Amino acid sequence: MKGTAILYQEQNIMFIENVEHSFYERIREQCGCEQCSCKLDEKIVELGSVSPVFWHEDEIDWDYGY
Repeated sequence: MKGTAILYQEQNIMFIENVEHSFYERIREQCGCEQCSCKLDEKIVELGSVSPVFWHEDEIDWDYGY
């Protein structure tokens, strides 16, 4: 099952599309940590501090905002 992970940072919101739910779960486990990281497209990505995280199943229709 793929979808969009929405990550909240201090001043930013990051959207990562077309990721497995397991990706979301790994990030969610790291919420509140100073340095959150994950493997995305076979590369380690450093996300910094993210909290909280929201999961939206399927793709987001950006024309309508959901």
